Amino acid sequence: MKRRLLTIVLVMIFALSITTSALAQSYSFSLDKEVVNVYWNSDGTLSLDYVFTFTNQPGGHAIDFVDVGLPNNNYDYNTIKADVNGNPVSISRDYQGSGSGVAVDMGSRAIQAGQTGNVHVTVGQISDVIYKDDKDDNYASADFSPTWFGNEFVVGNTNLTVTFHLPPGVKADEPRWHTAPSGFPSEPQAGFDSQNRITYTWSNPNASGSQQYTFGASFPRSYIPASAIVTAPAFDIGGFISSLISSLVPLLFCGFFGFMFLGVPILTFIGSQRRKLQYMSPKIAIEGHGIKRGLTAVEAAILMEQPLDKVMTMILFGVVKKGAAVVTKRDPLTIEVTSPIPEGLHDYELNFLNAFREVDPKTRRNLLQEMSVKLVRSVSEKMKGFSRRETIEYYRRIMETAWEQVQKANTPEVQMAFFDQQLEWTMLDKEYDDRSRRVFHGPIFVPMWWGNYDPSYRTGPIATSGGGRISTPSQPSGSGRTSLPGADFAASVVGGVQTFSQKVIGNVNDFTSRVTNVTNPPPKPTSSGYRGGRSGGGCACACACAGCACACAGGGR
Repeated sequence: MKRRLLTIVLVMIFALSITTSALAQSYSFSLDKEVVNVYWNSDGTLSLDYVFTFTNQPGGHAIDFVDVGLPNNNYDYNTIKADVNGNPVSISRDYQGSGSGVAVDMGSRAIQAGQTGNVHVTVGQISDVIYKDDKDDNYASADFSPTWFGNEFVVGNTNLTVTFHLPPGVKADEPRWHTAPSGFPSEPQAGFDSQNRITYTWSNPNASGSQQYTFGASFPRSYIPASAIVTAPAFDIGGFISSLISSLVPLLFCGFFGFMFLGVPILTFIGSQRRKLQYMSPKIAIEGHGIKRGLTAVEAAILMEQPLDKVMTMILFGVVKKGAAVVTKRDPLTIEVTSPIPEGLHDYELNFLNAFREVDPKTRRNLLQEMSVKLVRSVSEKMKGFSRRETIEYYRRIMETAWEQVQKANTPEVQMAFFDQQLEWTMLDKEYDDRSRRVFHGPIFVPMWWGNYDPSYRTGPIATSGGGRISTPSQPSGSGRTSLPGADFAASVVGGVQTFSQKVIGNVNDFTSRVTNVTNPPPKPTSSGYRGGRSGGGCACACACAGCACACAGGGR
């Protein structure tokens, strides 16, 4: 009897151990979404805000714990909070991953098989996470890898978004982002948070929840205490081994280093020059749904990132056509603002006129820069929730339709009537210069307001949008309208753009770069970050840089 009882007990213990083992291996879930806000604080510490969206697979073990890896053990345990679908849950030190971290004890809020739940975790303070930038002694390097999970437990893709909030006070033209991980855009979306701190955001809707991704940025070290910057070890065995290997196989790496020292600087220079003209923040590249209708031709030009000297000329045409201004001199450009100003002008038109009230060229240029910044931000705000790609295509079709109407006109009078109505829309064409010369190949009748724009075709009273006297070097037609060769007309429009770039705003690239530094803050990309130190986090964190504050998770729970 005793033997039988003992046998039954042993069988039960064995069965229980098998069941427990099976349960431990039966986690199966998708990490649908992971949103991480990384706050680099003024005291040199790091704060984290995670939101995980899990879907437990049918038949999967309940998600009763969630392991969250942290960069190191220098965290304040009392500042860590968590909730599931808004309901507070406990934090446990029973972290099952490698390295440092904590576990979220889901308790009664465990996500059962077939269910979806949001797990929100905040970490108030982690220290020893910022290192010296090896490219610039005056900069600090901050790298971070968000939590990931064991690939034996995660199925499907993860919509991963990581946002860096740089220390308060960092100016728009000071920070630098590091090279983005594979699968993410090469440049982060830049913006400002509610505290006016600069933000860098990296997003990938098809990331892997079981893969490590490292993101980084550098900023002037003056914004954090010197004591907060971690000092690299005196001897770096990893760097020594790397050096030894590279010295043994120089032929293998000569091409790589040749590219790094020659190709990368060249490509970086080309990229930096191109980026100076990208004054729209990458933030609006997040695709929404549908077309944003109702933009003016000027706003559409901003959305398309047309050269700012062309945008200025479009605004000038607008205020002249509306009778709000008259060009009294083309070189240098001098504008007389109508008093009182007509009603119904757009804000950017009012700001434009206000700039031209200034006689000092530098003051005027600064005001035009401020006008451009406000206009870019206004367009960005209007585009929230709409598809940039679809909207640009929509306004390209409007531009093409405008040209078709002008080209199909069967008389010079009708042709110019269409062109007068659609002038600003036709200027959205990148080939406007050549196209206008091709279309206007014969004599044309200038609009009634043309003399207000080009003084060389004006005598007598100033013409307004309601009509008036205009004279040109050509002979008037029988209808009393003024005509001139189409090539001269096209050249006058093109000359207006050149006047802006040469006489008003100066070098277009420099002017646009100053706008870009405000509306699209980050400067050229850099791979800054101290190399050669040990990474800060667990789970075999493979940052291979002392600038890493890698938060690594594993364990698969």
